[in-house]
Amino acid sequence: MVSEQRVVDASPPPGGLPRRVLRSETLIVLALSLGASGVSSLISFVGSLTRPGALKEQAATLNGSYAPGRPWLDLTWQLFGIATALVPVVLVAHLLMREGSGLRAIGFDRTRPWPDLGRGALVAAGIGSAGLAFYLAARASGFNLTVVPESLPDVWWKYPVLILSAIQNSVLEEVIVVGYLLRRLDQLGWSPTASLAASSVLRGSYHLYQGIGGFVGNMVMGVVFALLYRRWGRVGPLVVAHALLDIVAFVGYGLLAGKVGWLPTV
Repeated sequence: MVSEQRVVDASPPPGGLPRRVLRSETLIVLALSLGASGVSSLISFVGSLTRPGALKEQAATLNGSYAPGRPWLDLTWQLFGIATALVPVVLVAHLLMREGSGLRAIGFDRTRPWPDLGRGALVAAGIGSAGLAFYLAARASGFNLTVVPESLPDVWWKYPVLILSAIQNSVLEEVIVVGYLLRRLDQLGWSPTASLAASSVLRGSYHLYQGIGGFVGNMVMGVVFALLYRRWGRVGPLVVAHALLDIVAFVGYGLLAGKVGWLPTV
């Protein structure tokens, strides 16, 4: 099935766009989104390594306050950040429209909602427990910072914003790092193995700010997600799985931090 998918994707899109255009387009999309995040994450990790103190004594906060003590302004910034983070997805949809299909080309549509939900839930259940165990082991070994999924104030919009943030993360990452990137690399003539490596390393790179554990764990997750995309031809289930993982992490931390002994806090 992988070979059939690659043959279809490797054909030139309507309009006969040359490879140099597709290559430049891909680099621009990554520079505006997760490629830039990978570079930022590397700089952040170097800063953590050169800062006094062990990595596990430092914190990597995922969802923090933009305006402490000013809840309405904070909410405005939160919603603005979530909305603008999705602009690269809109760009990808626009670019794929040139091929006559838009995001449907990568299986991000509403044609198969229940199979996508079911598959996504199963993937999340399988990865979630293993990912938590790996994080705890990496932190205990000194290879990871203490990840703080949220540090928002206790206001009425806290959990809705965390859920929206989780959905934003999942849509951005799976559409760009899996669906779009693999499609473009196939069209550029990359082998399935090389495309898989590029996608998974990119996913690991923009999690490097969490430490070596964050890099390795997310790279492995990237391999699994890329293989599942090759098998199913859809990013829909992967968006569901990623969203569920992040919702459980964000909301669960907010409810359990400081109340259970096994969950690291700073």
